[in-house]
Amino acid sequence: MLASLGGLIRSINCYYSNLIEGHDTHPNDIERALNDDYSNNPEKRNLQLEARAHIEVQEWIDGGGLQGRVTSVAGLCEIHKRFSELLPDELLWTTNPDTRERIQVFPGKFRTHHVRVGNHVPVSPGALPRFLGRFEQVYRSLGRSDALLATAAAHHRLLWIHPFADGNGRVARLMSHAMFLELLGTRGIWSIARGLARREEEYKRHLAECDQVRRNDLDGRGHLSEEALASFSRFFLETCIDQVRFMEGLVEPHELHRRILSWAEEEIRSGNLPAKAHRILEALLIRGSIKRGEASGILDVSDRHARRILSALAEHRVITSESPRAPVTLAFPARLAPKWMPGLFPSNA
Repeated sequence: MLASLGGLIRSINCYYSNLIEGHDTHPNDIERALNDDYSNNPEKRNLQLEARAHIEVQEWIDGGGLQGRVTSVAGLCEIHKRFSELLPDELLWTTNPDTRERIQVFPGKFRTHHVRVGNHVPVSPGALPRFLGRFEQVYRSLGRSDALLATAAAHHRLLWIHPFADGNGRVARLMSHAMFLELLGTRGIWSIARGLARREEEYKRHLAECDQVRRNDLDGRGHLSEEALASFSRFFLETCIDQVRFMEGLVEPHELHRRILSWAEEEIRSGNLPAKAHRILEALLIRGSIKRGEASGILDVSDRHARRILSALAEHRVITSESPRAPVTLAFPARLAPKWMPGLFPSNA
């Protein structure tokens, strides 16, 4: 169940992370991309490929790909490399806002030019190795409690350094996801990107304030404002807690059970699913997985009829399995999120 739910949350994370970047890819289009169904419109297709790239990188992270090296320079470069290598060429270019020069993005490679992000001028290209080396030294040596409190600081500091020509925001959010995955064992079932996107204006305002130099002698001892960083840290961690509470409500067993079975019964009445199909979903909600040979007993029908019902559920993508003979588990398709897990996506998505 958690593994299946984690797959849906990857789509959620992708949708909201891209939304922060100004790329509004409909959740259904993301799901189509995962099933190799791409739009004929080149721009829409590129955004589908971008979404699929994000999800594949997060799946690699969720599988332990960054274990023990989330905030290392090598780990951050690998996030960027894996994401960028999956992008179409059209998305591997950025534009200097001052000179309008087009600049190529090289997967996993540091930028070689000066940049400006709003009013912030990140460190020079030549200083990147030194600043990132310090970043790794600080955030890899913290104990668990300190590391949890420092997730917000690491998030801002990476964006402040701005190591890559493009994609820094996505790398930072994937890094934050990976930090929580490792520190809390979240299994990836809540989305920090969703929380940040829902408070995007506040999120970006806090980041800009953290870019400011310290105000006075009481505002920390470093170059940047400690007061602003503390304020962002509170905002960031409270946003995470909000998302934990939101998902806790959505997956409350009784309510989740009711929503899924209500959908199944409605589909049966409409003739879209065979009679008794809801019994399979009910068994999966209770047991997590079932062997295919058990389906006829659960349904009280012949083996042939049971296979037909399993096939119908698979066509609706509400059950999944690793192979045609492997046990089946519940799946959480994005297109059913409004009914099964209301509120995950905005109502207009």
